[in-house]
Amino acid sequence: MTAPLSAASDGGWFVRLRRAVRRRGRHGALRAPVGGDKLMQRVRETGSAAPARIVGYRKPLLAGHEPLLRELTTAEPGITLAEIQAALIWRGIQTGSLATIWPTLRRLGLRHKKSC
Repeated sequence: MTAPLSAASDGGWFVRLRRAVRRRGRHGALRAPVGGDKLMQRVRETGSAAPARIVGYRKPLLAGHEPLLRELTTAEPGITLAEIQAALIWRGIQTGSLATIWPTLRRLGLRHKKSC
């Protein structure tokens, strides 16, 4: 078990981390070069070992087209995802795949399946 980071008597946790990164394993390979190097780089750049803040999420591809999706599904209740995709492409809207359309419809509470 290692000592707590703040209780290091040999120059601090940064020095111990550097030693751990440079320590070689049984076959001469570095022991955790990626994680340790990234942590040391973060400390050099920001002065802190705290992880970076996660900023947010990407805006959905069909975010501005909710009224059109509502219009398509109410005008033709049994419309399929492929038909919705074709209608959006015909109007010049970049749709991506069918898997892009489905979450948007679900978020809006719209149905798209043909009745059985």
